[in-house]
Amino acid sequence: MIPFDYERPSDVDGAIATATSRGSVAFLAGGTNLVDRMKLGVTEPELLVDLGGLPLDDVEELPDGGLRVGATVRNSDLAAHPVVLRDYPVLARALLSGASGQLRNLATTGGNLLQRTRCVYFQDVTTPCGKREPGTGCSAVGGSTRQHAILGASERCVATHPSDMAVAMAALDARVRVRGPEGERVIPLVDLHRLPGDEPERDTVLSGGDLITAVDLPPLPPGTRSLYRKVRDRASFAFALVSVAAVLRVEGGVVRDVRIALGGVAHKPWRATTAEEELLGGPATEEAFRRAAELELAAARPLSDNGFKVPLARNTIVAALRELSLEER
Repeated sequence: MIPFDYERPSDVDGAIATATSRGSVAFLAGGTNLVDRMKLGVTEPELLVDLGGLPLDDVEELPDGGLRVGATVRNSDLAAHPVVLRDYPVLARALLSGASGQLRNLATTGGNLLQRTRCVYFQDVTTPCGKREPGTGCSAVGGSTRQHAILGASERCVATHPSDMAVAMAALDARVRVRGPEGERVIPLVDLHRLPGDEPERDTVLSGGDLITAVDLPPLPPGTRSLYRKVRDRASFAFALVSVAAVLRVEGGVVRDVRIALGGVAHKPWRATTAEEELLGGPATEEAFRRAAELELAAARPLSDNGFKVPLARNTIVAALRELSLEER
């Protein structure tokens, strides 16, 4: 372990000021991903700023019927929150699909959003990786790519985002509240994470000193149903090969609202806007679901080992929408 300094501020402004006082700083929340990376030598911060003393661990019901989730709310607490169970089952299911019970008891909302890829080449410091060391290339291209991206990748990086929670929040049109040296701003969750492009080292649009303080979940219209499906190599503990978060409202057999996000297929939670546009206002039938999924996945560019993800994603989308539409009848 590389030596580092440690600070535990008691307020948000103090945390931001501390974080901007040094060049190599990391915020520490649950530590379930950061500490692993430090042990592997992937991340070597000079200073850890512990967020455990900040008042960001509440879940608050908003006047519009939505929910504000503090950045340090534990994943297990959020999954068990009565409003989440009642109004956002897609989120509860996604949270319970991630990691183990022990890890969920530590992992936080903000930390979950900012966890980094589990690409084996990123975590192996003996191999070139442009995400870990900019400009060194991508060892996954031409390597083992079973877990890697089929959408939105670049020749510089084909890694996938590992979060389940973020996929559900993308389908819920969540908004991320961020405080930084320039003040507070709100970022749609679908715009928080980046595709790799020429800068795979940048996972998000956040800058140095930016701190996620909360995530807002808008209310869902009456009659809206949602669910999360995750396909993985083993049920006990594994990252998604493909996951689908789906939100659907059907009236009289017609799709009135639909939101679909995919996990395990891209550098960020992938909002399936092409499929949504195809479905909106049309019949809620399996044939329509399949056609929309195929249109979305027409842009897929599978690698040598992950061509199976294309039909897997298509079938998982169809299964999720079919289940939700059957609940409406």
